[in-house]
Amino acid sequence: MKISGFSYVRNGFEFGYPFLESIQSVLPYVDEFVMAVGDSNDGTRQAIEQLNNPKIKIIDTIWDMSQREGGKLFATQANIALDNISGDIGFHIQADEVLHEDDAKLILQSFKELEKDNTIEGVLFDFLNFYGGYHYIGSTRKWHRREIRIIRNQKNIRSFRDSQGFRFYPSYQEWQNNHPGRPLRVLYSPVRIFHYSYARNPKLMQKKSNFFNSFWHDDNWLKKHLPKKEEFDYNQVDAVKKFEGTHPHLMREKVAQQDWEFTFDPKKSRFTPKGKILHIIEKNTGLRIGEYKNYRIIKKLR
Repeated sequence: MKISGFSYVRNGFEFGYPFLESIQSVLPYVDEFVMAVGDSNDGTRQAIEQLNNPKIKIIDTIWDMSQREGGKLFATQANIALDNISGDIGFHIQADEVLHEDDAKLILQSFKELEKDNTIEGVLFDFLNFYGGYHYIGSTRKWHRREIRIIRNQKNIRSFRDSQGFRFYPSYQEWQNNHPGRPLRVLYSPVRIFHYSYARNPKLMQKKSNFFNSFWHDDNWLKKHLPKKEEFDYNQVDAVKKFEGTHPHLMREKVAQQDWEFTFDPKKSRFTPKGKILHIIEKNTGLRIGEYKNYRIIKKLR
Protein backbone atom coordinates (compact mmCIF):
# COMPACT_ATOMS: atom_id res chain seq x y z
CA MET A 1 0.00 0.00 0.00
CA LYS A 2 1.55 3.27 -1.14
CA ILE A 3 0.85 6.37 0.96
CA SER A 4 1.01 9.92 -0.38
CA GLY A 5 0.96 13.12 1.63
CA PHE A 6 -0.55 16.23 0.07
CA SER A 7 -1.12 19.87 0.94
CA TYR A 8 -1.13 23.42 -0.44
CA VAL A 9 0.30 26.80 0.54
CA ARG A 10 0.87 30.31 -0.78
CA ASN A 11 3.07 32.96 0.87
CA GLY A 12 3.47 30.82 3.98
CA PHE A 13 6.11 33.06 5.55
CA GLU A 14 4.20 36.29 4.97
CA PHE A 15 1.17 35.02 6.89
CA GLY A 16 2.99 33.05 9.56
CA TYR A 17 2.08 29.48 8.59
CA PRO A 18 4.26 26.70 10.08
CA PHE A 19 4.19 25.01 6.68
CA LEU A 20 7.73 23.59 6.86
CA GLU A 21 7.00 21.95 10.22
CA SER A 22 3.70 20.72 8.82
CA ILE A 23 5.34 18.98 5.86
CA GLN A 24 8.12 17.48 7.97
CA SER A 25 5.66 16.07 10.51
CA VAL A 26 4.03 13.93 7.78
CA LEU A 27 7.12 12.87 5.83
CA PRO A 28 7.97 9.85 8.06
CA TYR A 29 4.63 8.22 7.20
CA VAL A 30 4.47 8.71 3.43
CA ASP A 31 6.23 7.49 0.29
CA GLU A 32 5.78 10.85 -1.43
CA PHE A 33 4.53 14.31 -0.50
CA VAL A 34 2.82 16.50 -3.10
CA MET A 35 2.73 20.23 -2.30
CA ALA A 36 0.67 22.62 -4.42
CA VAL A 37 2.57 25.90 -4.07
CA GLY A 38 0.64 28.99 -5.11
CA ASP A 39 2.22 32.01 -6.78
CA SER A 40 4.25 33.18 -3.79
CA ASN A 41 6.70 36.07 -3.48
CA ASP A 42 8.13 35.47 0.01
CA GLY A 43 10.46 32.52 -0.52
CA THR A 44 7.91 29.83 0.31
CA ARG A 45 8.72 27.66 -2.70
CA GLN A 46 12.47 27.98 -2.21
CA ALA A 47 12.19 26.99 1.46
CA ILE A 48 10.31 23.80 0.54
CA GLU A 49 12.97 22.99 -2.05
CA GLN A 50 15.66 23.53 0.59
CA LEU A 51 14.20 20.76 2.73
CA ASN A 52 16.01 18.69 0.11
CA ASN A 53 13.81 15.63 0.61
CA PRO A 54 13.36 13.32 -2.40
CA LYS A 55 9.81 12.50 -1.28
CA ILE A 56 8.63 16.08 -1.91
CA LYS A 57 7.07 16.96 -5.27
CA ILE A 58 6.10 20.60 -5.90
CA ILE A 59 3.17 21.51 -8.16
CA ASP A 60 3.19 25.19 -9.11
CA THR A 61 -0.25 26.80 -9.17
CA ILE A 62 -1.87 30.19 -9.76
CA TRP A 63 -4.65 31.09 -7.34
CA ASP A 64 -7.73 32.02 -9.35
CA MET A 65 -9.22 34.87 -7.32
CA SER A 66 -12.51 34.57 -9.21
CA GLN A 67 -13.10 31.45 -7.09
CA ARG A 68 -12.33 33.13 -3.81
CA GLU A 69 -15.85 33.59 -2.38
CA GLY A 70 -17.10 30.81 -0.14
CA GLY A 71 -13.58 29.51 0.39
CA LYS A 72 -13.81 27.21 -2.64
CA LEU A 73 -10.38 28.24 -3.85
CA PHE A 74 -8.86 26.38 -0.88
CA ALA A 75 -10.66 23.15 -1.83
CA THR A 76 -9.51 23.65 -5.43
CA GLN A 77 -5.89 23.87 -4.31
CA ALA A 78 -6.25 20.79 -2.09
CA ASN A 79 -7.73 18.90 -5.03
CA ILE A 80 -4.89 19.94 -7.35
CA ALA A 81 -2.46 18.35 -4.91
CA LEU A 82 -4.75 15.32 -4.48
CA ASP A 83 -4.97 14.81 -8.25
CA ASN A 84 -1.18 14.58 -8.43
CA ILE A 85 -0.62 11.87 -5.82
CA SER A 86 0.12 8.32 -6.92
CA GLY A 87 -0.54 6.44 -3.67
CA ASP A 88 -3.45 4.21 -2.72
CA ILE A 89 -3.94 6.39 0.35
CA GLY A 90 -3.83 10.19 0.66
CA PHE A 91 -2.63 11.80 3.90
CA HIS A 92 -3.73 15.44 3.96
CA ILE A 93 -2.21 18.07 6.23
CA GLN A 94 -2.83 21.80 6.05
CA ALA A 95 -0.16 24.47 6.30
CA ASP A 96 -1.10 25.40 9.89
CA GLU A 97 -1.41 21.80 11.14
CA VAL A 98 1.35 19.66 12.67
CA LEU A 99 1.42 16.04 13.84
CA HIS A 100 2.90 15.01 17.19
CA GLU A 101 5.61 12.33 17.13
CA ASP A 102 3.97 10.63 20.12
CA ASP A 103 1.04 9.62 17.90
CA ALA A 104 3.18 7.59 15.47
CA LYS A 105 1.85 4.24 16.69
CA LEU A 106 -1.78 5.35 16.26
CA ILE A 107 -1.07 6.60 12.73
CA LEU A 108 0.52 3.30 11.71
CA GLN A 109 -2.38 1.36 13.24
CA SER A 110 -4.79 3.49 11.19
CA PHE A 111 -3.02 2.45 8.00
CA LYS A 112 -3.31 -1.21 8.98
CA GLU A 113 -7.07 -0.85 9.47
CA LEU A 114 -7.41 0.75 6.03
CA GLU A 115 -5.44 -2.11 4.52
CA LYS A 116 -7.64 -4.84 5.95
CA ASP A 117 -11.08 -3.15 5.81
CA ASN A 118 -12.17 -1.85 2.39
CA THR A 119 -15.38 -0.33 3.78
CA ILE A 120 -13.35 2.43 5.44
CA GLU A 121 -13.10 5.45 3.14
CA GLY A 122 -11.19 7.78 5.44
CA VAL A 123 -9.69 8.32 8.87
CA LEU A 124 -10.91 10.89 11.36
CA PHE A 125 -8.49 12.67 13.72
CA ASP A 126 -8.90 14.86 16.81
CA PHE A 127 -8.10 18.58 16.64
CA LEU A 128 -6.37 20.80 19.18
CA ASN A 129 -7.22 24.34 18.07
CA PHE A 130 -4.69 26.79 19.53
CA TYR A 131 -5.86 30.30 20.27
CA GLY A 132 -4.06 33.46 21.32
CA GLY A 133 -0.70 31.74 21.19
CA TYR A 134 0.68 28.34 22.07
CA HIS A 135 -0.73 28.02 25.59
CA TYR A 136 -4.51 28.01 25.13
CA ILE A 137 -6.86 25.85 23.07
CA GLY A 138 -10.48 26.36 22.05
CA SER A 139 -12.84 24.55 24.39
CA THR A 140 -16.31 25.27 22.98
CA ARG A 141 -18.51 24.21 20.08
CA LYS A 142 -17.10 27.09 18.02
CA TRP A 143 -14.15 24.83 17.22
CA HIS A 144 -14.36 21.64 15.16
CA ARG A 145 -13.29 18.71 17.31
CA ARG A 146 -12.54 16.21 14.56
CA GLU A 147 -11.97 16.08 10.81
CA ILE A 148 -10.87 13.67 8.09
CA ARG A 149 -7.19 13.77 7.23
CA ILE A 150 -6.60 10.38 5.60
CA ILE A 151 -8.59 9.20 2.56
CA ARG A 152 -8.55 6.49 -0.06
CA ASN A 153 -7.28 7.81 -3.37
CA GLN A 154 -10.52 7.48 -5.32
CA LYS A 155 -11.53 9.96 -8.01
CA ASN A 156 -14.93 10.63 -6.44
CA ILE A 157 -13.50 11.66 -3.07
CA ARG A 158 -12.85 15.39 -3.16
CA SER A 159 -11.99 18.22 -0.81
CA PHE A 160 -15.17 19.74 0.65
CA ARG A 161 -16.22 23.41 0.91
CA ASP A 162 -13.13 25.40 2.03
CA SER A 163 -11.01 22.22 2.32
CA GLN A 164 -12.13 21.56 5.90
CA GLY A 165 -12.59 17.88 5.08
CA PHE A 166 -13.58 15.45 2.32
CA ARG A 167 -16.74 13.98 0.80
CA PHE A 168 -17.78 11.50 -1.87
CA TYR A 169 -19.29 13.03 -5.03
CA PRO A 170 -21.20 11.38 -7.91
CA SER A 171 -18.72 12.97 -10.33
CA TYR A 172 -16.15 15.75 -10.63
CA GLN A 173 -18.73 17.81 -12.52
CA GLU A 174 -21.15 17.51 -9.60
CA TRP A 175 -18.43 18.75 -7.25
CA GLN A 176 -17.88 21.77 -9.52
CA ASN A 177 -21.63 22.43 -9.46
CA ASN A 178 -21.65 22.51 -5.64
CA HIS A 179 -23.35 19.15 -5.17
CA PRO A 180 -23.44 18.46 -1.39
CA GLY A 181 -21.86 15.02 -1.79
CA ARG A 182 -22.12 12.50 1.01
CA PRO A 183 -20.08 12.10 4.20
CA LEU A 184 -17.35 9.48 4.10
CA ARG A 185 -17.48 6.26 6.12
CA VAL A 186 -14.55 6.66 8.48
CA LEU A 187 -12.37 5.09 11.10
CA TYR A 188 -11.97 7.26 14.19
CA SER A 189 -8.36 7.34 15.36
CA PRO A 190 -7.38 9.52 18.37
CA VAL A 191 -4.40 11.03 16.54
CA ARG A 192 -4.05 14.72 17.40
CA ILE A 193 -3.83 17.45 14.81
CA PHE A 194 -2.11 20.47 16.38
CA HIS A 195 -3.92 23.30 14.64
CA TYR A 196 -2.10 26.65 14.92
CA SER A 197 -4.50 28.84 12.96
CA TYR A 198 -4.87 31.41 15.78
CA ALA A 199 -1.36 31.19 17.22
CA ARG A 200 0.30 34.31 15.82
CA ASN A 201 1.56 37.67 16.97
CA PRO A 202 -1.57 39.94 17.13
CA LYS A 203 -0.35 42.13 14.26
CA LEU A 204 0.34 39.15 12.03
CA MET A 205 -2.95 37.56 13.12
CA GLN A 206 -4.87 40.66 12.00
CA LYS A 207 -3.09 40.60 8.65
CA LYS A 208 -3.88 36.91 8.22
CA SER A 209 -7.49 37.45 9.27
CA ASN A 210 -7.96 40.19 6.67
CA PHE A 211 -6.40 37.96 4.04
CA PHE A 212 -8.60 35.01 4.99
CA ASN A 213 -11.77 37.13 4.88
CA SER A 214 -10.98 38.02 1.28
CA PHE A 215 -11.64 34.40 0.36
CA TRP A 216 -15.15 34.50 1.76
CA HIS A 217 -16.44 37.92 0.76
CA ASP A 218 -16.39 40.35 -2.15
CA ASP A 219 -14.58 43.69 -2.21
CA ASN A 220 -17.64 45.70 -1.16
CA TRP A 221 -18.11 43.58 1.97
CA LEU A 222 -14.43 43.90 2.81
CA LYS A 223 -14.54 47.70 2.57
CA LYS A 224 -17.52 47.83 4.95
CA HIS A 225 -16.59 45.21 7.50
CA LEU A 226 -12.84 44.76 7.76
CA PRO A 227 -11.57 46.37 10.97
CA LYS A 228 -9.11 49.23 10.63
CA LYS A 229 -7.13 48.15 13.69
CA GLU A 230 -3.56 46.87 13.42
CA GLU A 231 -3.76 44.15 16.08
CA PHE A 232 -6.14 41.24 16.40
CA ASP A 233 -8.23 41.27 19.59
CA TYR A 234 -7.81 37.80 21.06
CA ASN A 235 -10.41 38.58 23.73
CA GLN A 236 -13.19 38.23 21.15
CA VAL A 237 -13.76 34.59 22.11
CA ASP A 238 -16.34 32.69 24.16
CA ALA A 239 -13.95 30.47 26.16
CA VAL A 240 -10.59 28.73 25.95
CA LYS A 241 -8.63 26.53 28.32
CA LYS A 242 -4.96 26.15 29.18
CA PHE A 243 -3.05 23.59 27.14
CA GLU A 244 -1.35 21.21 29.54
CA GLY A 245 0.48 18.89 27.12
CA THR A 246 3.60 19.10 24.99
CA HIS A 247 3.91 20.49 21.50
CA PRO A 248 5.37 18.48 18.60
CA HIS A 249 9.16 18.63 18.70
CA LEU A 250 9.16 20.39 15.31
CA MET A 251 7.23 23.29 16.87
CA ARG A 252 9.13 23.74 20.11
CA GLU A 253 11.48 26.42 18.79
CA LYS A 254 8.53 28.49 17.58
CA VAL A 255 6.75 28.02 20.90
CA ALA A 256 9.85 29.18 22.81
CA GLN A 257 10.08 32.27 20.58
CA GLN A 258 6.55 33.55 21.29
CA ASP A 259 7.02 37.30 21.69
CA TRP A 260 3.53 38.31 22.83
CA GLU A 261 1.28 37.49 25.75
CA PHE A 262 -2.34 36.42 25.89
CA THR A 263 -4.15 35.55 29.09
CA PHE A 264 -7.81 34.66 28.82
CA ASP A 265 -10.06 36.87 30.94
CA PRO A 266 -13.40 35.07 31.62
CA LYS A 267 -14.99 38.46 32.35
CA LYS A 268 -14.58 39.30 28.65
CA SER A 269 -16.17 36.06 27.48
CA ARG A 270 -18.36 36.53 24.40
CA PHE A 271 -20.86 33.71 24.84
CA THR A 272 -24.32 34.13 23.39
CA PRO A 273 -27.07 33.05 25.84
CA LYS A 274 -27.74 29.94 23.72
CA GLY A 275 -24.03 29.21 23.39
CA LYS A 276 -23.52 29.43 27.14
CA ILE A 277 -26.33 26.98 27.86
CA LEU A 278 -25.05 24.49 25.28
CA HIS A 279 -21.52 24.84 26.66
CA ILE A 280 -22.70 24.09 30.20
CA ILE A 281 -24.58 21.02 28.95
CA GLU A 282 -21.49 19.79 27.10
CA LYS A 283 -19.22 20.45 30.05
CA ASN A 284 -21.46 18.47 32.42
CA THR A 285 -22.47 15.62 30.11
CA GLY A 286 -19.87 15.46 27.33
CA LEU A 287 -22.67 15.83 24.76
CA ARG A 288 -22.35 18.43 22.02
CA ILE A 289 -25.97 18.88 20.98
CA GLY A 290 -26.47 19.47 17.26
CA GLU A 291 -22.78 19.11 16.45
CA TYR A 292 -21.97 19.37 12.75
CA LYS A 293 -20.32 16.18 11.53
CA ASN A 294 -18.87 15.89 8.06
CA TYR A 295 -18.38 12.11 8.38
CA ARG A 296 -19.97 8.85 9.49
CA ILE A 297 -17.95 6.82 11.99
CA ILE A 298 -18.19 3.08 11.26
CA LYS A 299 -15.24 1.90 13.35
CA LYS A 300 -13.07 3.16 16.21
CA LEU A 301 -9.42 2.40 16.76
CA ARG A 302 -8.91 0.49 19.98
